[in-house]
Amino acid sequence: METLKPGMKGTFSLKVERKHCTSRGGPWVFSTPEMVKFSELSCHQLVEPMLGAGENSVGVTVHIRHLAPTLEGQTVRSEVELIEVDRRRLKFKVDLFDELDRIGECEHERFVTDVAKSGERLKAKAQKLGIALT
Repeated sequence: METLKPGMKGTFSLKVERKHCTSRGGPWVFSTPEMVKFSELSCHQLVEPMLGAGENSVGVTVHIRHLAPTLEGQTVRSEVELIEVDRRRLKFKVDLFDELDRIGECEHERFVTDVAKSGERLKAKAQKLGIALT
């Protein structure tokens, strides 16, 4: 994880399909929950190659503004920047665009986790609840 530094940037894209859309009686448009999902995934993809063996990143906060609609069939682009690294906490700025407009802005935080330790905590939680993990 030592290679994670503020200033790292990446660009990611997504072709908007019906499964990413909502319609409230009008045209199918890129939904806010899908914008959140795409923003989180973009941030994860930026740092994933730099994580150590047995590490992963999980989302902890999202602040998003959906600024303009995007139609089904358009392509959405995220421009991601890692703006802060505080031990295992990572803070990102995400700007989102389609072919014509700036459609959103997002601040997102992720936490770098130890997969084995997280797995043990989840296993203990599942046992308390009587749930079988798959």
